[in-house]
Amino acid sequence: RPMDAHDFSKGGLRMIAPGRVYRRDTDDATHSHQFHQIEGLVVDKNITMADLKGTLDLVMKKMFGQERELRWRPSYFPFTEPSVEVDISCFKCGGKGCNVCKHTGWIEILGAGMVHPNVLEMSGLDSSVYSGFAFGLG
Repeated sequence: RPMDAHDFSKGGLRMIAPGRVYRRDTDDATHSHQFHQIEGLVVDKNITMADLKGTLDLVMKKMFGQERELRWRPSYFPFTEPSVEVDISCFKCGGKGCNVCKHTGWIEILGAGMVHPNVLEMSGLDSSVYSGFAFGLG
């Protein structure tokens, strides 16, 4: 909906949407039935995967510390192409493996990707001119 309401003649869209989430999850070391989520969306001319990577590298290191390493894995989400999942090195064991990271050294932290051209077109934007990225953390 933000893309439908935004006046792109005045510039690109850049937004962050934080909020509370309630799910029917079983609580464990990395999951809760009640948590906060942050979603981000950027749409403008000439937005690339490098912009997504640079933005998330900056945000994740500000949130979780400069010492955190990020791991990018290919994934699938219906509204982005390409899509990725991003993991951070475990804050408890520093990536060595523990009960928090299920002995992998990594914690899945967010999903992201480039906004699918069909999504742009359905919002009335020319996908040969505009591109964007989206992410969800939480």
